[in-house]
Amino acid sequence: MDGSRAATTGDFVLLAKEVNPVVKALTENGITVTAIHNHMLYDNPRLYMLHFWAVDNPEKLAQGLKAALDKTNSKR
Repeated sequence: MDGSRAATTGDFVLLAKEVNPVVKALTENGITVTAIHNHMLYDNPRLYMLHFWAVDNPEKLAQGLKAALDKTNSKR
């Protein structure tokens, strides 16, 4: 391999209203969503765990992850 590709995997913890926009941003950027689920029975607000992975050009992966982060209510 020539070092032009990288692998990424990870997860987001999201509110319900963030799930679909984040899925869309990831998939539009070639990042595969591998699971969406929650762990809690009575959480408030309800939180969803979204897991992802991809192998691609490092800059493209970074752009895709930033696009997904931009769909959340994250603070900088």
